[in-house]
Amino acid sequence: MKNFLRYLGLGLLSTFLTATPGLGAERISFYYPPFGEFSLSVDSLETFAKEGRIDQDFSFYASRATPQQLAQLRDLLQQRFNVTPTLVSQVTYSPIGEQVMQQLGELLLTESRQNGFYAIRASLILAAADQEGLTVVNLLRKFPSNTMRVNFTEGLRIVDDLSQLLKKRDEVVASVQKEAIAQAANSTINFSKQLDLRSPGKFRWQKKSLELNDFSRNRRLPVDIYLPQAGSQNTKELPSPPFPLIVISHGLASDRFTFVYLAEHLASYGFAVAVLEHPGSNAERIQQYFAGLSAPPDATEFINRPLDIKYLLNELQRLEKLDPTLQGKLNFQQVGAIGHSLGGYTVLALAGAKINFEQLRQDCDPNNSSFNLSLVLQCQATELPPIDYELKDDRIKVIMAINPINSSILGEGGVSQIKIPVILVAASQDIFAPPVFEQIRPFTWLSDSNKYLALIENATHFSAIAEPTPENDVLPVPPALLGPDRAPVYSYLNALSVAFLETHLLNHPEYRSYLQPSYATFISKEPLNLSILQSLSADQFNQLWNGSNAQLAKPFNLQPTPTLPIRQRLR
Repeated sequence: MKNFLRYLGLGLLSTFLTATPGLGAERISFYYPPFGEFSLSVDSLETFAKEGRIDQDFSFYASRATPQQLAQLRDLLQQRFNVTPTLVSQVTYSPIGEQVMQQLGELLLTESRQNGFYAIRASLILAAADQEGLTVVNLLRKFPSNTMRVNFTEGLRIVDDLSQLLKKRDEVVASVQKEAIAQAANSTINFSKQLDLRSPGKFRWQKKSLELNDFSRNRRLPVDIYLPQAGSQNTKELPSPPFPLIVISHGLASDRFTFVYLAEHLASYGFAVAVLEHPGSNAERIQQYFAGLSAPPDATEFINRPLDIKYLLNELQRLEKLDPTLQGKLNFQQVGAIGHSLGGYTVLALAGAKINFEQLRQDCDPNNSSFNLSLVLQCQATELPPIDYELKDDRIKVIMAINPINSSILGEGGVSQIKIPVILVAASQDIFAPPVFEQIRPFTWLSDSNKYLALIENATHFSAIAEPTPENDVLPVPPALLGPDRAPVYSYLNALSVAFLETHLLNHPEYRSYLQPSYATFISKEPLNLSILQSLSADQFNQLWNGSNAQLAKPFNLQPTPTLPIRQRLR
């Protein structure tokens, strides 16, 4: 019974993420064989949320929770999610949103035990439009059924599987850190006496803004170029143009300002940096979508994004011959690319990884389930014609992929085709591009010996990106998902990008020591500890993931596990 009631709190928490609408649910009902059916009134939850008072109805459950759990539950019940009804409507009526609502409806049923798909969607929209806004209690008040029935058996199965999955993730992360620490212990380098790559370099730079138009694809591409100024310091100490060129690709719902800090840092070290916006998936497009003014990003973005960068490089080569401010300034023999999240996929594709339609067919079967949220986005690629898209660009000699998504859209068959140096950056608490699925395991697929895995403990999917401005803050991300102060992560990426590019793009071996585990140990700051690995085999990974217990290994198969329709499961 203790476990049952411990999980009840998680069941209630999942409710806030999903449920509510119109007539108003008066009770939440949990069917939990063999114990029977339990219920809780919405009034009791509301009283607890507003007054902190535990009435007789709620006391049965509250007595099984710790004070800390109750405090967390009350905070959650009180939290108001600042989203507009238009935004909620746009998301829940999109193909991805409908897919999510359908899955949630298998857990949150109407009074007649039907899938709660329509009730959930209606309640979310109505609660967001209500004066009190979108809160857990208001969601329940808007649920168009007197009773919301929770498929508690299935909910507990999901919670159990998720708990075990997170435990295995933490074990893998801890093993990677342990191996990195062991390797670092062998180093004799005193980094305190070496150049600090976290600090700005000696170059001054200027920013040049362009607006490119690829009329063949109807793509308008705003671009900012950060151009080092060779004559601004002692030219005897600094390289002269042409400067190596780095392209930065932002993630979904971001823009060309997301990595300004990194662009400026690289420019101060003598790299010309071109930061573009992808019009089909940038902040502006998402803002328009949330406002009901445009369609959501579609599958063609997986093709258009790499083509955006190809077009950018083509145009810069053309302009470099015509524009006096660029003439002789850009070295197209030394080109690197950096991308975050969907931008991480973009640079992996440019490096030679091809879309893996066979892997997508396996992973995106509607009868499969997975705790990898990035599959919601990756599986959009199944809408593309399954042909061989030519996305590789041979001008790009090195790539850095930060929190990339790739496990299904590229898979081992795609990632293993990359033959240039790669550094993958993972965040241990990333729930949108989970590190084990999307970075640590794909790291083992890379075939080039010049590969690096940088793992940042306690970082999230948002730790690498700059603090949003009111103009580009389009995703209502709860503070709990943002993670600790981002400044250390910025310093890690600044230092590692310089070291990686100097070593593998410019062939300056004196920078290679900065890519060793001992340097990561030197610059780490708690709680965002940094680890670097240069090797991890598939066998080593499988041993970390599966261990020696076959029974434990089974639930953690990296392929999604089949989920039966709810009516079949309850027979």
